[in-house]
Amino acid sequence: MAKSSKPAAKAAKKTETAQAASQAPANGADAAVAPAEVQQIPMAAPGQQPSLKILGQYLKDFSFENPNAPQSLAPQQQQPDINIAVNVNARNIAPNDFEVELHLDAKATGGGKIIFAAELVYAGIFRLENFPQNLLQAAALIECPKILFPFARQIMADATRNGGFPPLMLDPIDFLAMYQKRLRAQQQPAQA
Repeated sequence: MAKSSKPAAKAAKKTETAQAASQAPANGADAAVAPAEVQQIPMAAPGQQPSLKILGQYLKDFSFENPNAPQSLAPQQQQPDINIAVNVNARNIAPNDFEVELHLDAKATGGGKIIFAAELVYAGIFRLENFPQNLLQAAALIECPKILFPFARQIMADATRNGGFPPLMLDPIDFLAMYQKRLRAQQQPAQA
């Protein structure tokens, strides 16, 4: 039971961190983490500061496959090749509320066979208030998945460990770089 209270405390702390990052320019070590767009928000009147609130978060879809067990659990000569795919989607569900989905797909292969495959969709409902229209999409696709990622990472680690493998500990993800890549991809067809 103690474990269930820790993620909630972490979520509250991360919400405060995200709110602080969206309300004021980051300094020191946080400067590299906070997106440049959020740092350039003009100062608003009191009560009009941008705010990001977590209304809920949940496991939306999950699959773990160990198709070649028990042979896949035997000691291997080489480390498996592990491919990770990450995607973020956001959709507006109310005037200021967004459902943000973090998709993680992990596939381990070795010797021409699948060792394990895991697919996870972890989602949250976020309330984004007082954001300038030009920064709303960036907040939904950068700041919100940053909050969701540690929870999704833990689910993936637990699933691989429970599947008989060492826990898959995903490296931190640069959601700002993902967002910038998405913008470039959207602009290329427009230029063609």
